[in-house]
Amino acid sequence: MDPTLGNMASCRLGLLLLLLGGMSAPSSQQAGLLRRVFQYIDLHQDEFVQTLREWVAVESDSIQPVPRLREELFTMMSLAAEELRRLGASVDVVDSGSQKLPDGQTLPIPPVILAELGNDPKKATVCFYGHLDVQPARQEDGWLTDPYTLTEVDGKLYGRGATDNKGPVLAWINAVSTFQALEEDLPVNLKFIMEGMEEAGSLALEELVRREKNRFFSSVDYIVISDSLWISQRKPALICGMRGNSYFTVEVKCRDQDFHSGTFGGILNEPMADLIALLGGLVDASGRILVPGIYDHVAPLTEEEKKVYEAIDLDLEEHRKSQVKRFLFDTKEEILMHLWRYPSLSIHGIEGAFDEPGAKTVIPGRVTGKFSIHLVPHMNTSVVEKQVEQHLEYIFSKRNSSNQMSVSMALGLLPWTANITDNQYLAAKKAIKTVFGTEPDMIQDGSTIPIARIFQDIIQKSVLMLPLGAVDDGEHAQNEKINRWNYIEGSKLFAAFFLEVAQLHSNDLLRSGLLTDPLSHTPERE
Repeated sequence: MDPTLGNMASCRLGLLLLLLGGMSAPSSQQAGLLRRVFQYIDLHQDEFVQTLREWVAVESDSIQPVPRLREELFTMMSLAAEELRRLGASVDVVDSGSQKLPDGQTLPIPPVILAELGNDPKKATVCFYGHLDVQPARQEDGWLTDPYTLTEVDGKLYGRGATDNKGPVLAWINAVSTFQALEEDLPVNLKFIMEGMEEAGSLALEELVRREKNRFFSSVDYIVISDSLWISQRKPALICGMRGNSYFTVEVKCRDQDFHSGTFGGILNEPMADLIALLGGLVDASGRILVPGIYDHVAPLTEEEKKVYEAIDLDLEEHRKSQVKRFLFDTKEEILMHLWRYPSLSIHGIEGAFDEPGAKTVIPGRVTGKFSIHLVPHMNTSVVEKQVEQHLEYIFSKRNSSNQMSVSMALGLLPWTANITDNQYLAAKKAIKTVFGTEPDMIQDGSTIPIARIFQDIIQKSVLMLPLGAVDDGEHAQNEKINRWNYIEGSKLFAAFFLEVAQLHSNDLLRSGLLTDPLSHTPERE
């Protein structure tokens, strides 16, 4: 059987099991501890928000390759390392080398943090991944407030990185610090891996994971990532799959210098006109990708899969109002399928074009278009690369242009599918029920987080995607935010998750005969 088909079947089977499975009530001892933990988090929420404010203030932009911002990234990594040391963790700040840019400039890559807290062999070991870099943000681009000054308005905490990913990282740290403040033993061993280049493709991270497979990661049982969003504004979710991504650039060049449009307009093939034609030939007005063969490997839709989309709690009108005037599709099921099970193509920008205020009458001599295709299971990055190249070459040949065109796939990332029958998915579901009083939506995510696939393929350990943010948080966009409610309740969720993982791990040890007392690792107040 195709392993991807097996994973998808496992995901769907797991969903049915979780929907049908009952919830075991926590012990009175555990319930009492949770009440104290939740009360502490509520009482100290302003302190937690203040720490988030301090983290958001660091302009840790990894996209723009300039020395000042690299210094900010190093500052951010140092800030996080110190926070982990205050928790009592052993922290290793691993040098990541340098990045050579196309212009020959070399910039240092911020280090990766590997930290460890607890090493009891009878406890489960949970590793949390987070990233501390952010997308670029300027107030003049449409932010209502300074993007690097966390600003609270009506319970919404606005700031770059608030939801992607500084807020969720701190929510995990908040949960750990709460157990320590209450002088309670942590229910699980914890490890942390934090990077500062996720938004730029996680440079050097895969190499580090391979190197540390049999060292840092050798004792890890579960890996948790909280770097995505719910499909709702109020109902929590668990992620059981993500699309991949192939990122392309297409360059059209006449010469390195620009032209005066009054002197050369009308007598040459303008690179911008060629590029617009190329980009316009990639996708139609209905969102369908025009690259021949691109849908050939997309799995056919089954009746069982249709029922999964029908079960998702999505208020389409609420979702539309919070995002755009109109979607391309009218039903919830169509929207979810085009976000999760079908590929999509997005055009991101043009480099080399005049984009400043004013009326500069220039013909760019060289322009580069940037676009990406989000991939779904069974699609192959090398096949997609060839299909895109052939399609653009065909369009360009029809224009009979004297310019030069080149296509390059800058990034090729495969989709990721989870096994949600793993213990930690069961633990997360129980923790969500405890904190939010409802079952989570089991959803796919249309975006791409490369590290999930890297962890699964290299370390071969269970990966859990446990999001905290609401669907309208606007990651990567202007006015990114995380709701105070999501941030604080998310901190409680992680605390409850620790306890649920510990309980399931104890049950496994009991069944295997390695533990005689099923409550021997339930945290107690001395």
